[in-house]
Amino acid sequence: MSENKFDVVVIGSGPGGYVCAIRLAQLGFKTAIIEKYKSLGGTCLNVGCIPSKSLLDSSHHYEDIIKHAENHGIEISGKINLNFKKMIERKDGVVQQTVKGIDYLMNKNKITVFEGKASFVNNNTLKIAEKNANVMFDKCIIATGSKPISLPFINIDKKRVITSTEALSLNEIPNHLVIIGGGVIGLELGQVYKRLGSEVSVIEYSDKITPFMDNDISKELLKILKKQKINFYLSHEVFEVENKKNIISVKAKNKNDEIKTFECDYCLVSVGRKAYTEGLGLENVGIEIDSAGKIVTDSKFKTNAENIYAIGDVINGPMLAHKAEEEGIAVAEILKGEKPHIDYNLVPNVIYTWPEVSSVGRTEQQLIDDNVDYKVGKFPMRALGRSRASSDLDGFVKIIADKKSDEILGVHIIGARAADLIVEGVTAMEFRASCEDISIMSHPHPTYSEAMKEAALAALDNRPLHI
Repeated sequence: MSENKFDVVVIGSGPGGYVCAIRLAQLGFKTAIIEKYKSLGGTCLNVGCIPSKSLLDSSHHYEDIIKHAENHGIEISGKINLNFKKMIERKDGVVQQTVKGIDYLMNKNKITVFEGKASFVNNNTLKIAEKNANVMFDKCIIATGSKPISLPFINIDKKRVITSTEALSLNEIPNHLVIIGGGVIGLELGQVYKRLGSEVSVIEYSDKITPFMDNDISKELLKILKKQKINFYLSHEVFEVENKKNIISVKAKNKNDEIKTFECDYCLVSVGRKAYTEGLGLENVGIEIDSAGKIVTDSKFKTNAENIYAIGDVINGPMLAHKAEEEGIAVAEILKGEKPHIDYNLVPNVIYTWPEVSSVGRTEQQLIDDNVDYKVGKFPMRALGRSRASSDLDGFVKIIADKKSDEILGVHIIGARAADLIVEGVTAMEFRASCEDISIMSHPHPTYSEAMKEAALAALDNRPLHI
């Protein structure tokens, strides 16, 4: 059995793992990364963020052509054909290009890559069974991410009852797609298939979609998606999913225990994700796991094993690629003796439906619960010249600020390019800016970003300029 010795070994090559490895190499550590799959990039690059955004963009183009081209004076004669196979092939090509980029970065930074499933032998040794190899380390960072969860009574056959992984590579467009769960993944994939012609029904246990978002944002997104003809069944508890010769029967009951039966050809189970630690051999090094199955770490990402750390979805906090990246950079710098800092309140959330949704900081409900005296400024996107020019009229910017100090406490956006606009809110809050600070900044015209200035003016003195 061969042996290799490294300063630091990273287990997992998702955004947290590969970014961590790059930063370690930049800081002079002899670094290796171990990935159990044949391609680097983890869930995000292979079966998550990148492929889903590819399909969202492709389906958006298709919908624009069939529904909105004529409004722009673009007349298309003849039938518009949808080549779903080619759409999936394009998505696969985008993934392959992105993965090749990670391969390049590993080579550039002289990071050794091992393919295979790693498990701890002891506090300084990992075994890769497939390669009949041991990898020795001084320090190890676990970045194995998460995987979809299900409900105990559901048999996910990966053919008709599927997770997001299978939903990204279907061979056909569903006639009726039932989605269990009204969170980010379900809504994004639901919009993809609705655009492509599927009937889409979303069943959500809570009384609102995207429960973690500000209430105003959730209500607005629900209203918009209903207008796009996606069906919603809130406050419904699914209790049975049965495959009857490729017809899926889904049963759910509402608060009054009234039962509704859904029949569909595909059922997407999208009820959340859990930390992925199976097969790591954590028991061999005594690493503590909490009741949710996540690895317990201190403020410096250290586990109870002195030289083993963990980051990303596998530890506490939001399961976001960019959160994992920041933690990967931070733990590398901590190992070098530096003192990085992550403000988790300033990690933004994004939903890539159209219109997009984004947020940073605290919601109005959180401030109410904490008895914080606050003020709110809102500005509708439809009042912007840029929105009228592009016909993207839905949504608004909402800024919440401390009533006395005017410091911005939260920014919540639903509208065109909200994913990009939220960075202004993150920057403002990082430097503890006030609504007045935003209001005196020059915002280019005509842009969607003008809604930020107008919302700040609305919160400051209730004096927006364009409504």
